Amino acid sequence: MNKPTYADYVGRMSEVADFRYSAGVLQWDQETYMPVKGEGPRARQIATLTETAHARFTDAAFGDLLRALSGLDDLKDSERRNVVLTFEDYEREKKLPSEFVRRLSEISSQAFQAWIAARRADDFGVLAPLLDQLVTLKKEEAERKGYTVHPYDALLRDYEKGTSVARLDELFGALIPALTPLLGAIGSVAQVDNSFLHGEFPKQRQWDWGLDLLKRMGLDFQAARQDLSEHPFTTNFAATDVRITTRINEHDFSSMTWSCIHEGGHALYEQGLPADQYGLPLGEACSLSIHESQSRFWENNLGRSLPFWVELWDVLTSYFDFRGIDPAGFYKGINRVQPSLIRTEADELTYHFHVFIRYELEKALLTGNLSVRDIPAWWNEAYRRHLGLIVPDDRHGCLQDVHWSHGSFGYFPTYTLGSLYAAQLAKACPPGDFASVLAWLREKVHRFGRYYDSEDLCKEATGAPLDPQIFLKYLTDKYRDIYGLRGI
Repeated sequence: MNKPTYADYVGRMSEVADFRYSAGVLQWDQETYMPVKGEGPRARQIATLTETAHARFTDAAFGDLLRALSGLDDLKDSERRNVVLTFEDYEREKKLPSEFVRRLSEISSQAFQAWIAARRADDFGVLAPLLDQLVTLKKEEAERKGYTVHPYDALLRDYEKGTSVARLDELFGALIPALTPLLGAIGSVAQVDNSFLHGEFPKQRQWDWGLDLLKRMGLDFQAARQDLSEHPFTTNFAATDVRITTRINEHDFSSMTWSCIHEGGHALYEQGLPADQYGLPLGEACSLSIHESQSRFWENNLGRSLPFWVELWDVLTSYFDFRGIDPAGFYKGINRVQPSLIRTEADELTYHFHVFIRYELEKALLTGNLSVRDIPAWWNEAYRRHLGLIVPDDRHGCLQDVHWSHGSFGYFPTYTLGSLYAAQLAKACPPGDFASVLAWLREKVHRFGRYYDSEDLCKEATGAPLDPQIFLKYLTDKYRDIYGLRGI
């Protein structure tokens, strides 16, 4: 019998990655260019590739190979770390039968198309039957994967290793009460002017501006492309093939601009991962919270800072006529704080109320304390209670996010975790131009892949574990200056 080798492991992982990324290409096409009538065959195609990848990853022979490699003492440190992380993934994924994985994939593809139709019809009822099936499947997944305290813990693990409902409850329990008085203080003073962001911004001009902006951030367009979609997202099929999407509102400058910056942050992370670790843990993102830290870092800590727009002012005004506005006024306007309906367009402060609402809703769905049919009413009441808003329709309410139609339950909390990590990274990052900032992120975050978990990576990059007070101080100092607040 031949001795198992690390090369055998790499070969199998590359094969599994080929299947997974091929399914990813089909899913990207589904969300960008696929004709509507392709829905049925596409759901089957993605499901077949997903099921095959899962079967190849979880078969007993591969488990034996991982066990054998775990006992070898001649592996390099990086090789051993890959094997350890893969064995963790193997033990977790083998709890799901291949037919269950196929069913989940099929329903998710169907649910995505139903979500598109529901948004166009402004009717949650169009999505509800398939979403109900997804919730049932996610409950089953939680039971199969196992948990000690809360079923949501089992799903959180897919996005943020080491976190739990107990940890997130503690975090939001400190964060929301701290943000509420700051929001109240801002609401009691004169509002900043952002009227210049609303007007006529032609589609093609915005598109050209967005591509220019992404190139200046450092995105390599020989290894990436941007397209339009219903909901902006980033996906990748290798470190050298990254896809981002955006959407354009010709009457709102903010919508596409910060979508490009946000998704560009994700894409820069993917391009910074080690290309020679294709299909292996060290070639993958550390976690979803670290992934979101990269998008939030670029979108907010840089993209809503004054130096960012001072550097880009001449470029910006070559595309759009912001007559009568200088960089300082622009900076204040783009940081206007005001409760709003759409999460992706929310300011840095109220954004976390949006995330908290979704987190609470997902927990309730997983425990059975909320049924799918009651989501719109629950959602509308939560927005009234937390942000003082009346939700006018489903499109601007519970149909605004694509995540649930993908089966992505447990993702939303990583947006807030990512913001906390982003603030801490921004504090540690030396000031400089875009190229030097990107070089720092490459050195401190991107190159490690999954070698560290989120907390350990934070310590490596910033010298300290995650400290939410850094984020709260960042927001307080920023808005105190913008709004001239006293006693805050």
